[in-house]
Amino acid sequence: MTFHVGQVLEGVVTGIQPYGAFVQLDEKHQGLIHISECRSAFIHEIEDEIKVGQPVRVMILDIDLYSHKISLSRRTVLDGYDKKKTYTEKINQEHKYTQHHYWTNQHLDIGFETISKSGQSMINEALERLHQ
Repeated sequence: MTFHVGQVLEGVVTGIQPYGAFVQLDEKHQGLIHISECRSAFIHEIEDEIKVGQPVRVMILDIDLYSHKISLSRRTVLDGYDKKKTYTEKINQEHKYTQHHYWTNQHLDIGFETISKSGQSMINEALERLHQ
């Protein structure tokens, strides 16, 4: 199954941690609902809001293409954002553009040569800020 940002899915809660709940989306994919994305109000203990084995409806907020981690939101579905026509139209337009989040520098083409070439200008800039 291919997932995209803004997609609304049904899943089952498979685990709970103090920071959020893990949701099984299909046989191979699992996502995380951060505690701040469970509902709009403050949640002191996530176990008060979600239980293991509970089916939940969630929206995909982000997919990290490097680690393949899926960030989910239950709050957006509960608040009805998925039902608003303008919001779903916006999501469909954004689907054409995929955000790339890398937690490494593999996507950057920066080596020691670049730093050595720009090092003196970086030092001069820092010295100017110091003397201001």
